[in-house]
Amino acid sequence: MDIFVYYILGVVVIIALSGIRVIKEYERAVIFFLGKQTNIRGPGLIYLIPIFEQMVKVSFRTVTMGIPSQKIITKDNVSIDIAAVAYYHVVDPKKAVIAIEDVFSAVNQISQTTVRNVVGQFMLDQLLSQTSDINNQIKNVIDSHTEPWGVQVTAVEIKDIFLPENMQRAMAKEAEAERERRAKIVAAQGEFQAAEKLGQAADLIAAHPVALQLRTLQTMAEISVEKNSTIIFPAQFMTTVKEAIESIKSDNLNK
Repeated sequence: MDIFVYYILGVVVIIALSGIRVIKEYERAVIFFLGKQTNIRGPGLIYLIPIFEQMVKVSFRTVTMGIPSQKIITKDNVSIDIAAVAYYHVVDPKKAVIAIEDVFSAVNQISQTTVRNVVGQFMLDQLLSQTSDINNQIKNVIDSHTEPWGVQVTAVEIKDIFLPENMQRAMAKEAEAERERRAKIVAAQGEFQAAEKLGQAADLIAAHPVALQLRTLQTMAEISVEKNSTIIFPAQFMTTVKEAIESIKSDNLNK
């Protein structure tokens, strides 16, 4: 009889100790009493009434969820493959347990659908140049769907955009043509500025004939450095020398 009592006491102690639970800092325990949700406990050491109470753990940590690559047709009828990544976390553990059966699967499915619907509203050029705005729009749409589930989406980023080969070649040709256009514009601007400076130099030399002689002498000095055996004097140089001599004589007579 005593052994039977000890056995019963041992079973009772084991059942009583089985109600002890430890909830980590990033977790919360949603408590159900006879199937009815009563409260949320944790973190730390908690106690569940054996048989009568059950709990479901919910993590508050941010989940990184990859959105698989999928084919999408843009507004200008270009077929592309897009892969993205979403970041979300649970803010209401009660809703995350009661309102939805599998939070991760639900967020994953709604994210794929939203990416396809939102990206399909933009042209390819807009998708490549306005990625940040499109990411925010996708995040807001997903967050509006997940709010009733107690989930908050913090960010959605498009990480890969795969273009068809013919589209890649077309974009490469377009980029090359754009670079050539810019190069021609820069060269034309250089020619224009050079011509403008040469025109100013010609006007200055026309106003001061001696300046042309000095420029010619400077050119001769540069030629002589190369030790050429033959130096050709242009006819204009002799005329300029004559004009310079007459100018000097005129100045001396005036004095």
